[in-house]
Amino acid sequence: MQWLWAIIVGFVLGLIARAILPGKQHQPLWLTTLFGIAGAILGNAVAGWIGVRETAGIDWIRHLLQLAGAVLIVGLGDMIYMSLRGGSKRTT
Repeated sequence: MQWLWAIIVGFVLGLIARAILPGKQHQPLWLTTLFGIAGAILGNAVAGWIGVRETAGIDWIRHLLQLAGAVLIVGLGDMIYMSLRGGSKRTT
């Protein structure tokens, strides 16, 4: 059941990251979901490194770090995806 939550959270984080980033992202939704999952993992790792992984109440800092990780990975992942597909023109 935990893998299902990872997919759902990754999908939501990926979509939010795509909405935050300027311009159009060209990767498919399944790749956006994978990027969102990777961003959540990165955000959890950073939260653990700075000591805010588990706090009393809602872990707002951890969630913001997960979103920041998703934005970073979706942005970088889109550039890599487009370079692998041979698309050099980007529309903004």
